[in-house]
Amino acid sequence: MKPKAFLTRRFPENGISLLASHTDFTLFPHERLITKAELIEAVRDIEALVCMLTDPVDKDVIGAAGMLKVISNYAVGYNNIDLETARTRGIVVTNTPGVLTDATADVAFALMLACARRISESERWLRANTFEGWAPMLFTGNDLKGKTLGIIGAGRIGQALAQRAKGAYCMSILYHNRRRDEQFETAYGALYCDLRTLLTTSDFISVHVPLTDETRHMIGANEFACMKETAIIINTARGPVIDEAALIDALLSHRIFAAGLDVFEHEPQIPEQLKLLENVVILPHIGSASLATRARMAEMAAWNAIDVLQGREPKHRVV
Repeated sequence: MKPKAFLTRRFPENGISLLASHTDFTLFPHERLITKAELIEAVRDIEALVCMLTDPVDKDVIGAAGMLKVISNYAVGYNNIDLETARTRGIVVTNTPGVLTDATADVAFALMLACARRISESERWLRANTFEGWAPMLFTGNDLKGKTLGIIGAGRIGQALAQRAKGAYCMSILYHNRRRDEQFETAYGALYCDLRTLLTTSDFISVHVPLTDETRHMIGANEFACMKETAIIINTARGPVIDEAALIDALLSHRIFAAGLDVFEHEPQIPEQLKLLENVVILPHIGSASLATRARMAEMAAWNAIDVLQGREPKHRVV
């Protein structure tokens, strides 16, 4: 008899086929997010849970899962999972690291360009039938070439963004990280600095840290006050790393030039005030949304679960 598995959201077919071949597999039948109550009911008699970053796998959910052996998260991050409870119960937790590096770095760079050159703002204006022809000062923006990019969190994605910025636009790279990375410094001429120096010096600031107690609201009112008035901040990491109320204030007052966001503090809820601001580009969490990347993530998530169920060490174990 195959072990039972549950998938909380439909993902690419290659991952579904793998789960179907190796498990007695059930898919949550709705396109919407699964509720906590539905998740608690679903995990009662399964051995493998394949879940999304949006699913709250907390102590109540884990406590209801009497047979659970593995929680396979379809994401790099895993702040949606109560790791300590999983560890106490002897449940393996896995993720899908590495595969989405380039896709997310591409989106971060696209947000930099869109903010600097006012792409979204000017497109909305054009679609409103207000364009009457070229004008010297029409939607003038900022250049990227030769400017300074400050990277907060120089992991895989942060370094991939530096590669794009340095190679394509000859940008100077500053970075703030838990520890220095001399290979990164040698490869891209990156300079390690404290957070305040990065904030006061950078023309573009891109956030690439995981969400932890230490990084929650890492960028708030005091940090925005340090930035240049021409600064552009990009977040493709986790929404709560930036204090959204402080960001809105900084954008409203033109304390900074613009922001590009792929993630939000209370996702999927987005403040109406943020939606109405012209100097912000907002995306619906599509950082990893290339066909190849999402398919590879599905394969990794499926194999992580299957490996544990078949007694093998998974390749991408968190706990």
